[in-house]
Amino acid sequence: MLLLPMLLIAFYSLIKQGNGIVPFTVTLEYYKKFFTDKDFLIVLYRSLVIAFKTTGICLLIGYPIAYFISHCDEKYQGALILLITLPTWINMLVRTYAWIGILTKGGLVSTILGFFGFKNVELLYTEAAVLIGMVYNFLPFMILQINTSLSKMDKSLIEAADDLGANKVQTFLRVTFPLSLPGIVSGITLVFLPAVSSFFIPKLLGGGEFFLIGNVIENQFITVGEWNFGSAISIIMAVIMMCLMMLVRKIEGRTATGEDE
Repeated sequence: MLLLPMLLIAFYSLIKQGNGIVPFTVTLEYYKKFFTDKDFLIVLYRSLVIAFKTTGICLLIGYPIAYFISHCDEKYQGALILLITLPTWINMLVRTYAWIGILTKGGLVSTILGFFGFKNVELLYTEAAVLIGMVYNFLPFMILQINTSLSKMDKSLIEAADDLGANKVQTFLRVTFPLSLPGIVSGITLVFLPAVSSFFIPKLLGGGEFFLIGNVIENQFITVGEWNFGSAISIIMAVIMMCLMMLVRKIEGRTATGEDE
């Protein structure tokens, strides 16, 4: 049952409406159309770049926050986690609309920058606005996954590293970071997958200037009505994301094996 929608999309991507006698024919026409059209490939490249940037920024910001929370007193950790998850209680679409007001000319960010001499700064409908919206919406997933790994870590291993003469940097690089890799991989997965297929964040904060692959799929299904082509793009994206996640997990496995040795 869980695979039924995916199987239906795969079926739509492989058929073309036939004549009255034959209701449909099997074809790879829609896959060929995607890979032979330079415009679609440019959109795919742009989507992957935005998703990688979003994931990288979330990791750079999220890891220190998760590390800080995991090292706080246990009676404060629950409150800090609540602060991280509290924004997610509000619908993502509403949160994205809120950023339009914050980033628009004359908004909060523009006003603050004006105090420091940066006047007439255009943030809305730029790549920076899209990245801000994506990082804000997906950052909690990265923090929570990494914090879970760090919290479950056996603290005696850190004590053992101290007893063996390792400094804090060596302990982090040789013990803490390798043991937190499962959380990092889970965080990357939970951030990258929605980021690469997001459509309303670039639509609202990018103002149509940053048309990503999610917008193409939405356009094919809702506006154009080309369900077959939209299904083909969806399957292509699913395969790309599965390959990328397998690559990430393979790198994680090699790193873990290297540490064990």
